Amino acid sequence: MGEASETHTGWTFLTSHARVLAAIAEDRRTRIRDIAVRCRLTERAVQKIISDLEEDGYLTHTREGRTNAYRIRPGTILRHPAEAGMTVDGLLSALAHQDAHQDARRDAPLALPRERDSAR
Repeated sequence: MGEASETHTGWTFLTSHARVLAAIAEDRRTRIRDIAVRCRLTERAVQKIISDLEEDGYLTHTREGRTNAYRIRPGTILRHPAEAGMTVDGLLSALAHQDAHQDARRDAPLALPRERDSAR
């Protein structure tokens, strides 16, 4: 219940791991169920991704009551050689910048077409 399966076929620019990490960066106390809905993954897939991220040192969690609080290790270097030297913080900053840009465009008033000058 509450799980959203990945319905997209083919490749995407961001991996599921990057999407999950970005969701956690936005709210470090977010629930697996909420991450799954946001990322359009199953809860089981999110659990596996979080386990991968913890195992490789990108993420830790502590129990706070009935929820987990996640801590991202921002200085951790990304895994792929093509991103040599890029940190998790750099990736998340780029994604946050893009989100802010999209929000600004979405909140901007619609530009109405200009009426032609009737004096012509």
